[in-house]
Order: sequence, then C-alpha cells, then structure tokens
Amino acid sequence: MAIGFLMRRNILTYKAPPNNEGYDLICIHPDPRQSITKQIRVQVKSRYQTDCDRAFPVKERTFAAFDYLIVVFLNIGYFYRKKPVFDGFKDPEFYTLPADWIRSHHRIVESGWQKVHTRGETLDAYKNERGIELIAKDLGIDYPK
Repeated sequence: MAIGFLMRRNILTYKAPPNNEGYDLICIHPDPRQSITKQIRVQVKSRYQTDCDRAFPVKERTFAAFDYLIVVFLNIGYFYRKKPVFDGFKDPEFYTLPADWIRSHHRIVESGWQKVHTRGETLDAYKNERGIELIAKDLGIDYPK
C-alpha cells in the first residue's frame, strides 16, 4: 500500500534489500539527474486490527537508519472487542511520520518493548496524501501536471 501511494505521487520507490535493519523502502526523484543527490529511507509498520491501541514497535537503535516511518492501520475488523470482526471493517489509513516525530514520541514500556503511541495525537498533517507530500517536498518533486 505504501509503495503504491508513493509511486502514485511520482516518487520512485524501491524495496530495500532483505534483512536490512531500519528501513524498508528507498525513495528517489524520478529525474535521474536529481536522484543521485538525494534519497529518502522509509520504514513501514502496519496494524491490521481496527481496535488496536494505535501503537507500534520501533527500536531506538534504528532511528538513524530511516528518514520517515509510514504506519498503516489496515482496519480489517475488531479482534479485541466482543463484537463481530466485520463490524470493525473500515477504510485503511496511513501516516507518514518524520524521524524527529518518532524520536520525540518513542517510549519504553514496562514490558521492555520500545513503542511509539499515536492515540490522542493530532496527526492530520501526516495523514494519507498529506504525509506523502512531505517526502515529495524533501525530494524536490513538483506535483505532476
């Protein structure tokens, strides 16, 4: 899903090599003369449950490895509530969060897990296409005409 939205915005996006810790995608400018100078590394996290806690694991040691993190909430149904699974089915949503935002919201919880919590945060500036636009701006990619 993340690759599709990035490519739709004319951001050339490639899957990183397997077992590459810290990022999953490499984004570059579509103009080969400009793609040499700048690349954006993106880590992708997903949650399939609509009723998840809106948190996702991120290890502190990976902070330097990515420029953005895209978290995708697939919202395929309820799994934690005592309701039918399909009652929770709704459109997916994704957020393109800058690495600085991830660093400032990173927490180590009691169990030792390192997580980023998004519940209660105002994320409208990072939601769906608005977040993808941040990567396009960093790469200097004008909106296609």
